[in-house]
Amino acid sequence: MKTKILLIAMLFLGMQFHAQELALASQNKQFGYITKTGDWQIKPTFKVAKNFSKNLAEASKDGKTWGFINRKGDWVIEPVFDKTKEFNSGIAVVLKDKEWIYINTSGEPVLKDVSTDKIYDFKDGYAIIRQGDQVGFINTKGEIVVPTKFKKAFNFENGYAKVLENDKWGLIDPSGNYLVKTEYDGVSNYYNGNVVANIGDNYGLIINNEFKIVPGAEKIWDFSNNSEYTYAKKDGKMGYINKNAEWIIEPSYDKARAFVNGLAPVMKDKKWGYINTKGDVVILFQYKDAEIFSEDGLAPVKSSKNWGFINTEGQLVIQEKYDITAGGFSIFQKNNPKGFIEGLARVKEEKSWVYINTKGDVLKNMEFDNLELFK
Repeated sequence: MKTKILLIAMLFLGMQFHAQELALASQNKQFGYITKTGDWQIKPTFKVAKNFSKNLAEASKDGKTWGFINRKGDWVIEPVFDKTKEFNSGIAVVLKDKEWIYINTSGEPVLKDVSTDKIYDFKDGYAIIRQGDQVGFINTKGEIVVPTKFKKAFNFENGYAKVLENDKWGLIDPSGNYLVKTEYDGVSNYYNGNVVANIGDNYGLIINNEFKIVPGAEKIWDFSNNSEYTYAKKDGKMGYINKNAEWIIEPSYDKARAFVNGLAPVMKDKKWGYINTKGDVVILFQYKDAEIFSEDGLAPVKSSKNWGFINTEGQLVIQEKYDITAGGFSIFQKNNPKGFIEGLARVKEEKSWVYINTKGDVLKNMEFDNLELFK
């Protein structure tokens, strides 16, 4: 009985958290936040605001001083900063009185004794520090966990960070241990257990700590969208390899994108279509442009100027009348899911942004000047 009650409580909390996802939206040059039902959770009263990170979002009433609000729209940290960056790992970087500092979620300065020539954002519990020409990492306590011995470093992603040492790239864990030794001219981030690397013109994968060359590959894209397959270039044409560094579809396409739901968009003779993992054409080459499928089973395509959505059988289920790539609010930014996400897609019709469902219905018939993804 206790177990049943606990499961119900956990389900309720999960539903609550899901319902709290909000999308930044603006109308009449004022920003607020909507729910997935299309209602204003936080009315548009801010001159400018940014996406939520966990339960805090940067906001400004006058466009000059910044603070942080919660998901009810209440000020948690008063707008007293000249500039702000989003919270990550419970810490944010802010500018006050011409000085960048770290603050906690109560707005209090923290990590005052960190020795760094530049303050970097935290991500996944760690932040880069710089001492002279060398960089390393600290944790949220301000402790140095990776000494400043690298020429360059990127934030940790999926548990590992790209680092440059002696003009060679590798990957380290948060303790500074090497997942991939700094022996390569280029490495990808760690995605779904896979790492792409190259030594000079030889491209391949790191498998069991060994570099396995993909024969003839001129470039290999990362595995961020699919754990089994990715696309690669050979002799100027695009094809596909698997995670064992083997060609599964020989390069014969001018352009290619990732497999999702067993289908991938490819271009031949200036037309896009879709193939399966055997290389069979499933949806004929007929589009001016085409994107990957979402988990909802729909993909953006366009025959001329505007975009619509097809299903995995190639049927046009949402009319081609949308712009989905305009301006800085593009859903095609790297690492943003594309098209539909949990039944909703952000699209632009003429001059207004809207959310549509998988039937093409506009959410609450609400139109916005700008619109962001749900966070």
